[in-house]
Amino acid sequence: MRISSKIGIFSLFLYKNFDYNHSMNNYRQSGSAAYLFGIVLVAVLGGLLFGYDTAVISGAEKGLQAFFQSAKDFTYTDGLHGFTTSSALIGCIIGAFLSGVMASRLGRKKSLFIAGILFFLSALGSYNPEFLFFPKGVATKSLLWAFNGYRILGGVGVGLASALCPMYIAEVAPASKRGTLVSWNQFAIIFGQLVVYFVNFLIIRSHASDPNVVAWTNAVGWRVMFVSEAVPAGLFALLILLVPETPRYLALSGQDDKALTVLSNVNGEAKAREILSEIKATAVEKTEKLFAYGFMVVFIGCMLSVFQQIIGINAVLYFAPRIFESMGVSNNMLFTVIMGVINISFTLVAVFSVEKLGRKPLLITGSLGMALGALGVALSNVVAMPAVIPVISIMVYSASFMFSWGPICWVYISEIFPNTIRSQATAVAVAFQWIFNFIVSSTFVPMYNMKLGSMGDSFGHFFAYALYGIICIIAAVFVWKLVPETKGKTLEDMTALWKNRK
Repeated sequence: MRISSKIGIFSLFLYKNFDYNHSMNNYRQSGSAAYLFGIVLVAVLGGLLFGYDTAVISGAEKGLQAFFQSAKDFTYTDGLHGFTTSSALIGCIIGAFLSGVMASRLGRKKSLFIAGILFFLSALGSYNPEFLFFPKGVATKSLLWAFNGYRILGGVGVGLASALCPMYIAEVAPASKRGTLVSWNQFAIIFGQLVVYFVNFLIIRSHASDPNVVAWTNAVGWRVMFVSEAVPAGLFALLILLVPETPRYLALSGQDDKALTVLSNVNGEAKAREILSEIKATAVEKTEKLFAYGFMVVFIGCMLSVFQQIIGINAVLYFAPRIFESMGVSNNMLFTVIMGVINISFTLVAVFSVEKLGRKPLLITGSLGMALGALGVALSNVVAMPAVIPVISIMVYSASFMFSWGPICWVYISEIFPNTIRSQATAVAVAFQWIFNFIVSSTFVPMYNMKLGSMGDSFGHFFAYALYGIICIIAAVFVWKLVPETKGKTLEDMTALWKNRK
């Protein structure tokens, strides 16, 4: 028996009063929810690492800035700091572009294993960028590039995971559960961010009584934050070896027997044969061109990715402590943790409603909620208001993203493309996402710090959030006019949907 098959069998033993013969009969007839849960749980760990890696910088960036500002051979400017905090996103772009080729040639599972290894190496390298080549604790220009190299390496892992985890889940999940299960990947991303917010908070708090806590944070604290990722990264790399390859990839690779086995474990034998037949009817991945189903399917997929970023959410997530500090909040790390709890709570709204309400209503409602929150923050910078107003507004902005663009964009990207172009189209769409993530993240600090006459810093604060608020309104109109509803449709239905719209 293959190791991957043991996950489902082992999970069945978790049930009380287990009747082997009766349960195995049900397993063959209707599939095993425990088996599906087990393999999806491993896949969403990739989402957790995605969130962990992208948000770890929020707690480390000020200590990192202070460390490199101590360099004697160059001046560490705001521009360099903006690049350093965003450099992982360069790797994300590379990883996203590579994901299509790797998913097609190596498979979804092997590609995710490689992502896990990259996460692990990046965590160790970011902790000790001086390894072998540089003196310990001495900030230099060369060390800065070495550090950025390790962050880019981890970014490649994030880019791979961001494309492949939703794809993996979508390709193993039944149509009736696909939206919910892919949404759990976003839950894992936000949970990973919350975990790292909390870890960063505890790391700082562990030295709170030390009168030299600031010096310790600048010298050591940021390193500990980065290396903490090595634990979940190593776990993910090991566990991914235990899950099966996706049935869609197996069928597209001519491994029909293996595909049928996985489909049977999830859906039962009769339904599995029906699904396999539908997959085989569209299984010509290696001969289909990207625009085989017209321009609009690729355009809409890419624009969903672009809007998810240009509405500005990652500028808030990456720089949350700095933003709360500018609002006059004394314990900014604590409020960052609170925002993380709110974010994860509202992600659950999407998880439990996406198959009931559909994709489009959540995206449109979330866009309008984000616009309200962003414009509230913008207005508070030009009109005298109590500090609680911008704090609540930023929470509304973030929470609205979490039940809409956060999870639903990934649901769409994982399911909107036909089987025959999914890996390459997903790669392009996710690459666009990371390109615009980099643009937004690297421009936020300079834009946020812009000054204009008597308004001073308030102008930059107003301009940034007013811009994001307007873009949110445009995003709502885009979804309303152009994006199709995909609730309840199989992945194979996407072929007919886009052929009819060509």
